[in-house]
Amino acid sequence: MADPASTRAQPSGATGVLVLADGTVLWGRGFGATGSAVGEVCFNTAMTGYQEVMTDPSYAAQIVTFTFPHIGNVGANGEDVESKVAGPFGGAVGCVVREDVTEPSNFRSIERFADWMVRNGKIGLSGIDTRALTRRIRQTGAPNAVIAHAPDGKFEIPALVKRAQEWAGLEGMDLAIRVTREGGEQWAGGSWTLGKGYGRAAFDAKPHVVAIDYGAKDNIFRNLVKAGARVTVVPAKTSFDEVMALKPDGVFLSNGPGDPAATGEYAVPVIKALLDADVPLFGICLGHQMLALAAGAKTIKMHQGHRGANHPVQRVGEGWGETTGLVEITSMNHGFAVDAATLPEHVEQTHVSLFDGTNCGIAIKGKKAFAVQYHPEASPGPQDSFYLFEKFVGGLG
Repeated sequence: MADPASTRAQPSGATGVLVLADGTVLWGRGFGATGSAVGEVCFNTAMTGYQEVMTDPSYAAQIVTFTFPHIGNVGANGEDVESKVAGPFGGAVGCVVREDVTEPSNFRSIERFADWMVRNGKIGLSGIDTRALTRRIRQTGAPNAVIAHAPDGKFEIPALVKRAQEWAGLEGMDLAIRVTREGGEQWAGGSWTLGKGYGRAAFDAKPHVVAIDYGAKDNIFRNLVKAGARVTVVPAKTSFDEVMALKPDGVFLSNGPGDPAATGEYAVPVIKALLDADVPLFGICLGHQMLALAAGAKTIKMHQGHRGANHPVQRVGEGWGETTGLVEITSMNHGFAVDAATLPEHVEQTHVSLFDGTNCGIAIKGKKAFAVQYHPEASPGPQDSFYLFEKFVGGLG
């Protein structure tokens, strides 16, 4: 890794920098928006989907290091955006890449990725040894840092170090409230097809799913529609009475950013009431953690987190029949996890990570309530996990 800021001279032509809270400075070439942003540095191992990653609200307040060296080769378009949230919390605040952003070579591209980064206020940094940075994260954990881009190459490094050190970090931070929608809406989008784009949802479809938005990816709602549901999306702080007034056949708990324990202060009481009322529930990522907390388990901050499109998860719970033991290739994005050792007796562990054995799925015994830590809508397998949407919607009657 780089030397401390006090001894590392700025290379000629450096227009971007990543400054870690311990004073380490990584110089590179800035692209995208100018300015600076603070966040937690993580890494993502996916070879594709960089635009979806950068617009996933679960990456709010994070700086993503892409381990795949060639980013930008499919350009950017208006269809691969996962959230309409504007500002620094509408996905990752910035990204770090090895090579300069590749020129687009894809028939769906409408603009260069670097230009898209400018329009969306996200800072990029190229020319970084992403392998070394990834090894550091694996060895010492995800650090707080500031990413900065200045075309004139002028940076106040001591001030950036101070900013990184003073940032509180993700632990204890409720970010769901910053990325959730302000009001409810009837979801209108269907699944995507080549040459036609996104379809339209059937507003008279049954069953009716109320989706609580903690920072949801839009493709989750599209897959609920594909499975046959009519979807109404509501804000993170929607009360139990407000949810029930919509007469749901089931409730979906979405993904989202931040510390689940912090979001759980207002989300868990609602979920507990839904469980007591025997409302069917399905959670993904943060929604998985919310359901676990409501059932009496605890969550923990992970050393480095899981982020990528190549994570093997095994079905281990009862009730899978001949598919028990089957392995799914999944997409993940989480820095917190459910502590399996704290699962109460009435909560069954249904999925585990084959990378490190962490919990990746639960089911509440005696209830129609289950959740997974990974993202079945992200098509990494590419269709290994779509059965979860069918299981949920098909069980609503």
